[in-house]
Amino acid sequence: MLYTFDSHAKLLSSLQEASDEMLMTAVRHECSEALTELYKRHQLTLRAVIARVLHNEQSIEDLVQEVFLEIWRLAARYSAEKGKALGWMITLARRRAIDRLRREQAYSRVEERYQKETEQQPDAWTQTRGEDNVESADLRRLLSSIIDTLPEAQKSAVHLAFFKGMSQREIASHTNIPLGTIKTRLELGIRKISAKLKELKGEGVSFLNAA
Repeated sequence: MLYTFDSHAKLLSSLQEASDEMLMTAVRHECSEALTELYKRHQLTLRAVIARVLHNEQSIEDLVQEVFLEIWRLAARYSAEKGKALGWMITLARRRAIDRLRREQAYSRVEERYQKETEQQPDAWTQTRGEDNVESADLRRLLSSIIDTLPEAQKSAVHLAFFKGMSQREIASHTNIPLGTIKTRLELGIRKISAKLKELKGEGVSFLNAA
């Protein structure tokens, strides 16, 4: 046991003296102590990089942890020949922060639009083509996956409105269902979509993962 303790102490001592590039090599070989040392050295720096992009304290803290997990996962992609390890980590942190910001902004835009149009003028949502309501292909896939979770009656109505660009009256005529029933189904479906978007936003789920 003493030998094991002494060996571990020597390892930690050697890691403390190692360069960042050497630590990255150790991380690539799945040395968790090396990742811990990188965290001790640079977590404040990466936190500052992320804080320039994000302004929510909890989002910043969460992303710092995520970035170090990604450093562990992507260590094999780092090459000392292409630059300093810290520079690579800063670039990674900045990119992930921008990704998070864009995702949160996209969720907010869609959520606000649904809430406004459902509460104030529910018929307006169905009178523009679905393509105009989608900020990106990833967001389109996300919304499609959420719509698929709706009850069949609501899913059918929302699908015709969102993807076919039909108005409420057109949907009623197309399906031979009373207009009042179509309005109710759309309102319920849109509210459920809005609630799901809020839930996913809180969980920090990416478009691709959610889809």
